[in-house]
Amino acid sequence: MTATAPRRRAAALLLATAALAAVGTGTAHAGSPGGWTKTGSSTINSLTGGEGIATHPDGSLLTRGLGSIPLGLRIDGWNHVGDPDIAGDYVFDAYQGGDSATSKMFQVSTPAGKSYNYTHKLDAGELLNNSFATVSPDAQWLVAGEWNTMNRLQVFPAPLTNPATPATGGALAQAGQITLDHSVQDIQGCDFVSATRLVCASDDAAKDVLQVDLPHPLDGTAVTGQVSTLFQVPRSSICSGTYETEGIDYDPAAKVLRVEIVPPSVCAVTTTVYSYKPTTG
Repeated sequence: MTATAPRRRAAALLLATAALAAVGTGTAHAGSPGGWTKTGSSTINSLTGGEGIATHPDGSLLTRGLGSIPLGLRIDGWNHVGDPDIAGDYVFDAYQGGDSATSKMFQVSTPAGKSYNYTHKLDAGELLNNSFATVSPDAQWLVAGEWNTMNRLQVFPAPLTNPATPATGGALAQAGQITLDHSVQDIQGCDFVSATRLVCASDDAAKDVLQVDLPHPLDGTAVTGQVSTLFQVPRSSICSGTYETEGIDYDPAAKVLRVEIVPPSVCAVTTTVYSYKPTTG
């Protein structure tokens, strides 16, 4: 994903909205490999939900799309929002700027409604893309990802909820990263299902949902993650063309995994959200 992609996506969605108000989705299959059973699907507006989803503690869904970006952040050059996360009613958003950006930004919104911006200056070799933000179950570490073919996930002290970070926004440096045991492609979102396991949505050709297993909970030191493939996101639409996998979320209270995919052409006006339950447990 390049920084010009948000502008192309916004234009395409506006055209699609004018051409098509809503589309149907295909029938859900009974099950999926990898320990997850597909239980259903729904659709949401891509302009406000086509980039990511997260679950509030009360079970309600938060969605993010290009139309979700506040005007003030757009004016400051943050023109793309990634897949968000929620930890204890603190909302974590991942933002990126244009092609010449030298920083990326994470915004944390508190339960009281205040927002604080944490800016990370790009390190040597780091891409400007900021595809997602997910927070460890202890709320101490934030994991993020870049676009293209990568063999790592980035790790930061979780802004605001980790006491090592400034209390009202500021600079954010990387901690020890997660090195992956083999390369992954175009990760759009990840979420923790336990302290030592993440699930990630890949926009590779197969639209894979991946699992990353860690040897121990994150503690700020470098760690190696073991990658395996769980299943592929279904592709079902009345439109033909290229699909795009987007955000992913795990609701630990309901034990529901949700993953988004944007259909092709004018059908991109709505994003399909597929829901899964653990096959066992």
